[in-house]
Order: sequence, then structure tokens, then C-alpha cells
Amino acid sequence: MQTVNKIFVLSGPSGSGKSTLLKRLFGEFPSTFGFSVSHTTRGPRPGEENGKDYHFVKKEDMVAEVEAGKFIESATFSGNMYGTSIKAVRDVTEAGKVCVLDIDMQGVQSVKKTDLAPKYIFIQPPSLEVLEQRLRGRGTEKEEAIVQRLSASKKELEYAQENGAYDVVIINDDLEKAYQSLKLAIFGQ
Repeated sequence: MQTVNKIFVLSGPSGSGKSTLLKRLFGEFPSTFGFSVSHTTRGPRPGEENGKDYHFVKKEDMVAEVEAGKFIESATFSGNMYGTSIKAVRDVTEAGKVCVLDIDMQGVQSVKKTDLAPKYIFIQPPSLEVLEQRLRGRGTEKEEAIVQRLSASKKELEYAQENGAYDVVIINDDLEKAYQSLKLAIFGQ
């Protein structure tokens, strides 16, 4: 299978299934894709590894690097910074792999201001109710964080409906169907 783009942006609300779909894609095509590892100032969740899931950094260090222009995009959510460094994307493409960016709506808006020209894919939950069930089912967040994530999700869903915001919108109401749609969006045919 051959991809046309060398950079894909995958976006969608927290709990939409992005990580599940990406893990499956990378498992099936381990030599094709590279994941741009984002930076964050939040602490790691159970099972997350520094340099693999995120680069966990101090807020003052990340602020300085963002101000120095070393990031493609960055955003603050629930008091924590998240972002994609230019180096993280270069590391993937220089290794000869297709780079996948897993970023939020603010990040998408920032990337659209660059000359990267990726293909934009939005992963949408079947409904806000299902999304809320998924977030609560994780058992990893406090009520305040869940409420904030749901509020942000509404804004992301509205943005995704704007004409031309994304090249492809995939509704993740059935994992197998969503995965096949993701492969089609990336590989065509």
C-alpha cells in the first residue's frame, strides 16, 4: 500500500477513539508510520512512558521552547500545555516514515497556518452521550476534567462541521468500520 501524503493530522475529541485506531494502524503497518510524539506539561497517566506516549516536560521549559518557535502547534487545556515540536515531525519523516499528528482543534488551526499541507482526518464519536460514557468509563479523570473535556468536545464537533475544516470525517460508532474508513482515507482505493 502506498500513501500520497507524508503527514496526516488525526483529530477528534478526547474519548473519540483516536488512540485505539492509531494503535491498530501502527500495529498493522509498523514500518510505514511514525508517530509524532507530543510534548505535555501534565504528569503521566498509569502505563504512559516518557518519549513514547508523550515527552513529559516542565511548563517553564515548554513555554520557552514555544516562544523560541520550536513548536508547530501548542495549546493549553485543563491547565496543561500540549504541543508538537518541529523536531518530533522531522524525526519521523527523516526516518522515512509517514508522520501522524494526533492533535486537538487548536492544533489543527495552528497547523493550517503552516506550509506542511497534511491530510486532515477527524474522528467523531457517535454522540456526545456516548463520548461522555467513554470518558467516565476510563476512570482516570475527576469530574471537573470530564466536564471541561465535554465542553471542548462540543466546540471540536462544531468546528469539524465547518466547510473544509477536515478532508475526511469518520464517525466511530463501530470500531471495525471506523478502522476501515481510516485506512481508506490514508491509502485510498
